[in-house]
Amino acid sequence: MSEDTSKGQGVAWFLAGLGVGALIGILYAPKSGRETREDLAQGAREGSEYLRARGRQAAEQVGQIVDKGKEQVTQYVGRGREVVDRGRAQWEDFVERGKNLVQDQTTRVGAAVDAGREAYQANAKPTEPTA
Repeated sequence: MSEDTSKGQGVAWFLAGLGVGALIGILYAPKSGRETREDLAQGAREGSEYLRARGRQAAEQVGQIVDKGKEQVTQYVGRGREVVDRGRAQWEDFVERGKNLVQDQTTRVGAAVDAGREAYQANAKPTEPTA
């Protein structure tokens, strides 16, 4: 715990020294206060313009990435639709085949039932009542 405290104090002293050094540098600068303020203002303007330019570049890059992403999503959606349409067509083909198979089997069973009925009627002798 004491190591953490001493490290924290060391960082605090470092930052304090940095601030004092910056203050001394401004006080003993070879330029007058007005020139120093103008230089600082010019630096701030240049930094601001740099940040604006970088912001525009970043916005353009993000726009390009978004456009590319939209393009890819559109391609994937198109591929998905093609797959769904192919699957739907196959499913409809299977259903049609199944209907035809059921209809064919229904016809065969109906014919077999009719043939069995006819055979029964042809071979069945009327039973005579016994007295």
